[in-house]
Amino acid sequence: MGQQLKILGRTSSINVRKVLWTCQELEIAFEREDWGIGFASTQDPAFLALNPNAQVPVIIDENGVLWESNTICRYLVGKHGRSDLLPVEPAARARVEQWMDWQATELNPSWGDAFYGLVRKHPDFQDPKLIAAGVKGWNEKMGLLEQQLNRTGAYVAGTEFSLADVLIGLSVHRWRQTPMERPDYPAVAAYCKRLEQRPGFIEYASNAYS
Repeated sequence: MGQQLKILGRTSSINVRKVLWTCQELEIAFEREDWGIGFASTQDPAFLALNPNAQVPVIIDENGVLWESNTICRYLVGKHGRSDLLPVEPAARARVEQWMDWQATELNPSWGDAFYGLVRKHPDFQDPKLIAAGVKGWNEKMGLLEQQLNRTGAYVAGTEFSLADVLIGLSVHRWRQTPMERPDYPAVAAYCKRLEQRPGFIEYASNAYS
């Protein structure tokens, strides 16, 4: 029997919640330690020895240390043989992974000024013009998701739930929770209703989190 999975990171981090929801889908046990804002500093030498980027989450198991949330999720799904969440066949896998990467490289960066200004109230993100531009950019990215969901009629990468929906489901929840003007996206609203049937969404995309 391998070492029990250890997750380092605070639950207020959306990237940590990606891993936690993935673990819930996999029905695997883990222990978690709070690290990051409001808890143990990720600048601590002990943490930097695990992740020199000083970012959560980090996981530790019998295979060693791993960081970068999307990579961690891929690893855990592969380790536990869940090809329903991340297919083995290259084309099907790529369709899931392109949306996972889109979440990290396109959607995630779009919300910075709006989220940190309107939710976190960070003093460095209080320029009204930048916040307005952030809201506009964020809504535009969500419009692309609306188009994709209209094409699939169900989930991000197709008709079945996949790992991409864990990442993007949390992002959609953050978008809906941020106090700002949002377009009416019926397909996104219906998508959330489908996600609300999953225990992982209920636990890690609740009103307690933004």
